[in-house]
Amino acid sequence: MSIRALVTDIEGTTSSIRFVHDVLFPYASKHLPAYVRAHEADPDVAEQLRAVAREADLDGADAERCLPVLLDWIASDRKATPLKVLQGMVWEAGYRKGAFQGHVYPDAVQGLRRWKQRGIDLYVYSSGSVAAQKLLFAHTPAGDLTALFSGYFDTRIGAKSEPVAYRRIVQEIGLPAEQILFLSDVETELSAARSAGMTTAWSARADNPQESLPGPHAAHPVIHSFDEVDRLF
Repeated sequence: MSIRALVTDIEGTTSSIRFVHDVLFPYASKHLPAYVRAHEADPDVAEQLRAVAREADLDGADAERCLPVLLDWIASDRKATPLKVLQGMVWEAGYRKGAFQGHVYPDAVQGLRRWKQRGIDLYVYSSGSVAAQKLLFAHTPAGDLTALFSGYFDTRIGAKSEPVAYRRIVQEIGLPAEQILFLSDVETELSAARSAGMTTAWSARADNPQESLPGPHAAHPVIHSFDEVDRLF
């Protein structure tokens, strides 16, 4: 079967989970309160605060009411769209200051470049906002990788555990579902993508948590690096 497009997750797939949990999340927790207080009158920030207030059923959308909710969502790794958008704004400031660089595995960089040269269309689907995705791939030790991608998807297209999100992605890409390969380290996401007709592969990075690694009878093909993806084409 010919794969003509590839959709990849970030955390645990192109990038280390440790980078997300040890660098990005702590940076957002530390800097988000000051950022939100300083920018709560900005239209983009105010819009997200209103979304937080709606989702948390708050009596008001000001910074002081929303910040405890946002920090709780960070601590629980909640996939809330307004949190992800605000985190992206905070991370943008961090990237631009040079506080950190986006982590991408060297084999992922090589694989993405190789597939792009072969005419494979590349996409990202992550729970992090599209803005945060672009920032990570724009600020890597290997340089700006954003030109490799034809598009980005986040939770605004749907929850990653729901087949409807993948059906929408298939519609956006405009190819038969079986010609689109989805890479992720999360079984529920892979199963949802397969339910939508997509081809799947389970990313089992050596530094992924034990509970996310596939067992001996995994329901999806397993890859340990992007060097192993080519056999699926």
